[in-house]
Amino acid sequence: MFACRTRWLAMFALVVILSGCSIGDVRRTPSAPPSSAPPSSAAPGQPSSPEPVAEIRRTRLAVPERYDQPYVEFVDGEQGYALFGACDGQPPGPECRALLFATRDGGRSWQRLRHPKPVADNQQLYAAPGMLALWTEPHGWWTSTDGGQTFRHSPGEAAPVEWQATRGRFQIIEDTGRVGRWDGRALRPLPAQPPLPALTTVVEVVNADGTGHRGPVVAAGASEDGRLHAAISWDEGRRWQKTPVPAPDGEVGVLWVEVAAAEVWLVGERPDRISFPALWRLEGREWKVVSAEGHPDAGRAVPIGGGLAAVVSRRGAGAVADGRYVDLPWPLTSDHYLRLLPDGTLFAGASEGVLLGTGHVADRTWAAVILETD
Repeated sequence: MFACRTRWLAMFALVVILSGCSIGDVRRTPSAPPSSAPPSSAAPGQPSSPEPVAEIRRTRLAVPERYDQPYVEFVDGEQGYALFGACDGQPPGPECRALLFATRDGGRSWQRLRHPKPVADNQQLYAAPGMLALWTEPHGWWTSTDGGQTFRHSPGEAAPVEWQATRGRFQIIEDTGRVGRWDGRALRPLPAQPPLPALTTVVEVVNADGTGHRGPVVAAGASEDGRLHAAISWDEGRRWQKTPVPAPDGEVGVLWVEVAAAEVWLVGERPDRISFPALWRLEGREWKVVSAEGHPDAGRAVPIGGGLAAVVSRRGAGAVADGRYVDLPWPLTSDHYLRLLPDGTLFAGASEGVLLGTGHVADRTWAAVILETD
């Protein structure tokens, strides 16, 4: 499939410049005039040739061939889970019991776990650092805080408190749409709410200086008339300051807050959920539009730190940096769903397997994790 190390190479010198920027107020002088392109970027509209992966981690599991492809989730570059939850497109039954596996070495080896409810109409797997959650319809939730060795059952559809606790201290209360603070057992509405007519996301910035320090709490949303709104609290939700969001080029349907390496971004999904998104970064206490000259017509953007947002599109992988879009030689296709894990690993999931990208900013070593059945 693939064979050697993916590197950022010297062709994108911007990474060296951007990765040295301080976190917080990230104002910087452009490294080159707008007319000069990075030395190794592909010509506009032409995708770069992806380099092969460095390692293929292939494992054959004792799983009958009739099982469908598993759902695979990683919580960091080492720990992950795989759920075989259907056979020939049908839910598990007595002859097709759900199978659960775990890895603690980045997918090089997998161990079978006991699934607490292997027969259910709908099997789902969710994972976060320190937490594994299984949904088994109609029996409810099963959660584990010891890597799947033991499980606790929570009947009903509401997410159990163990899973809710992994979502951060500040969350949107589903029934009311208000911002709540997790007190260890429930979400309690904040006395002071963000002064926004629409709210879709709230995120607390943590570890902004590498010491575990908690930064601001950021809330954002897009109203039905297309107007964009954001507010920031610098005192853990006691007071909120509305922060204007500069008008983007084109319409935005949904506005999300994303945090990567303590950088705070706004990602504006287009109404069709396909077209290239609008992007902003928080600089000081103001939102600045992030331009992406030469970007593809469609794509998904994921901030990854160092002032960069990685992009997956029909052209493959790319990055937005310093106002320009540049193709990357990562082994990704438009089928991959890209996500930044808490430890900085990039997780790229697709039906044919999982890719894990370790490294810093855009200098990534990619490994393919492939699970095969008997």
